[in-house]
Amino acid sequence: MNIGIVCYASVGGSGVVATELAHALAQRGHEVHLISSDLPFRWRSGVRGLSFERVETPAYPLFRHPEYLLALTNTIVRLARRRSLDIVHAHYAVPHATAAYLAHQILSTSRRRHSEDGEASLDARLMEDANGLRTVTTLHGTDITLVGSDHSYRQVVAFSIEQSHGVTAVSESLKRDTLKSLALERDVRVIPNFLDCGGYRRLTSPALREYFCPTGIDEALVVHVSNFRPVKRVRVVFEIFRRIRAEVGARLVMIGDGPDRADLEREVADGGFSDVVDFVGEQPDLVPWLSAADVFLLPSSQESFGMAALEAMACELPVVASRIGGLPEVIEDGVTGYLCELDDIGAMTQRAVALIKEPALRDRIGRAAAEHVRTHFCEEIVVPQYERFYEEVIKKR
Repeated sequence: MNIGIVCYASVGGSGVVATELAHALAQRGHEVHLISSDLPFRWRSGVRGLSFERVETPAYPLFRHPEYLLALTNTIVRLARRRSLDIVHAHYAVPHATAAYLAHQILSTSRRRHSEDGEASLDARLMEDANGLRTVTTLHGTDITLVGSDHSYRQVVAFSIEQSHGVTAVSESLKRDTLKSLALERDVRVIPNFLDCGGYRRLTSPALREYFCPTGIDEALVVHVSNFRPVKRVRVVFEIFRRIRAEVGARLVMIGDGPDRADLEREVADGGFSDVVDFVGEQPDLVPWLSAADVFLLPSSQESFGMAALEAMACELPVVASRIGGLPEVIEDGVTGYLCELDDIGAMTQRAVALIKEPALRDRIGRAAAEHVRTHFCEEIVVPQYERFYEEVIKKR
């Protein structure tokens, strides 16, 4: 198949999954064109069959802000005509699915016009091929829970989803939320997020471990990874860590970047914790960091799937998380990690402390978590689900 994949380039679950899907599909013999405003965070060059199509958004005096939607639509149309795309897979409803819909309408109109004119040029034939373009939208979470719930965008989000030829969601929880909040009546296929399980496995990381925990076995390493947005509740991560420190020796490593980082860094410094809390920014390779840690904290207020949890679990790192959204579909409480009620900071603290104090418990849950990932969420299990879905959508022409 000839596939265009549209995603955000910034750090976040949707961009990571879209980029990894593009890599996997190219490796499976498809021609894949990744469409974004910049090279995505997880982009790897040199993959046969994979190319990058940049969305150029020129400044125009009439527009107060750069018109990304128009530029993206134009990019999809141009690529569809040049490459005769079978599928445009939009990761995120707005503006990506909206742009895919507009591109399909432009291509359809172009085909009708050329048909009426009786032209049989190469351009006309390319346009006819492009009119077979099918659009697939994958919903990742905040495009529904945040953008879709805003009355300023609600109708556009619903329309863009309705007009897609196929729609997927990353969890049953997100599917239910989408159909309910937008009052939609259409099929939504659940296809979970996935990992390259060959790359995500626990490593021996003595250098990182010794750097952050120089005192050795008496000091635990607690980790959090996110985009530092309000829904990730990084201040709660710090509060849990402060309570952990009251019971056991521990350090905290905060991986990632985002709008809430600066305020949290000030709070950490003001509280006198700068010597035991490290902010290390975005890390392209998380495996060494996750492998060095003892506990992963994820007290989010919203998680439609929980990609960070999946990555930690694959590295045998026990996760203590909120019982919200799609996380119960990833973590089995007490078996592959721990789930606690959203505001029960005390329970999250005690679960983390128990994991730190009891190495046997930590090892058992870590191994069970990794096995669960390899059974349900590996690339070779999930990517064929997307391939079959593409084929179903194409056959509905």
